[in-house]
Amino acid sequence: MNWHILNQTDQLKEIDVLSQTCKVFIFKHSTRCSISSAALGRIERKWKETDEEKITPYFLDLIKFRDVSNAIASHYGVEHQSPQLLVIEGGNCTFSETHFNITYESLMQHI
Repeated sequence: MNWHILNQTDQLKEIDVLSQTCKVFIFKHSTRCSISSAALGRIERKWKETDEEKITPYFLDLIKFRDVSNAIASHYGVEHQSPQLLVIEGGNCTFSETHFNITYESLMQHI
């Protein structure tokens, strides 16, 4: 899986532009949370190379970059959760899932 690392608030502009032509998803990961690690594993184990033709993955370590996580919540109008998966389309969050509800299947249903 070719994650794009999200570690600066300015990247949200990049995501908004990219999401005009290709859906983007952001995975907000807490390195201190076993639920987050499980959710990340569920996505990564089933991910196929061809999925990147449909959606571009961004990864945020929200422990290191809490300011970016807060900016995401504000920018896209979603309550902060950890872990959290957001699908961005046309500069808007069109789907958000948290905790054990984060699955590869639920992500694919929204692309």
